[in-house]
Amino acid sequence: MTTSANPRPLPTYTNIQPRIIGLTGGISTGKTTVSDYLATVHQLPVFDADIFARDAVKLGSPVLKAISNRYGTGILLDDGNLNRGQLGHIIFSNPAERHWIEQQIHPYVRRRLREGIQKILAPKQPPAKNNGKIQPTPQTPIVLVVPLLFEAKMTDLVTEIWVVYAPRALEIERLIKRDGLAAEQAIARIDSQMSIDEKASLADVVLDNSSTMDHLVQQIDAALLKSSR
Repeated sequence: MTTSANPRPLPTYTNIQPRIIGLTGGISTGKTTVSDYLATVHQLPVFDADIFARDAVKLGSPVLKAISNRYGTGILLDDGNLNRGQLGHIIFSNPAERHWIEQQIHPYVRRRLREGIQKILAPKQPPAKNNGKIQPTPQTPIVLVVPLLFEAKMTDLVTEIWVVYAPRALEIERLIKRDGLAAEQAIARIDSQMSIDEKASLADVVLDNSSTMDHLVQQIDAALLKSSR
């Protein structure tokens, strides 16, 4: 993603209540594009559920042990790490097993997200700049990137919900191109989640990512200026 050489002025955040943005969307609608922009241009603290989910199954973790006990050593690589491709095949082909796997991973992800929020909201010394980067304060909006925000019932962690939207046909097209999947594989992965239209209907902010980056950026900037609900 490219941004202007001259960074746009950062807004002053004065909300009394912490503003916690739950950023979600479809599998390939552009969540990373939006979160990267919020982190780099607006310098907001961003916590990504996908990163915590990977941490949950790292070598030696209780979750990885539970998964290997259930599926056998075939779910592991030669070095003992999780075979993510094999796990993905299970997740996207068997709803019951997907539910079991999510039950193992989601509590850890929720805990890490809560810890991230608490770290930002904890009392600190007066804010200062560190290598040119503004340090977050309890008044700074916090961004939680949670692809399964609705499905995992984590909406209670946030004060507002942003959905990055793209029409289903475009979502499928992007996923095929990004991951090199066959059309039926892409459709199966997208259908394993709540539909993007249903997510959009539950959102406080819908960011239309079916056009240009400039159009998307304008929507992000406008949404940040709104008061949290």
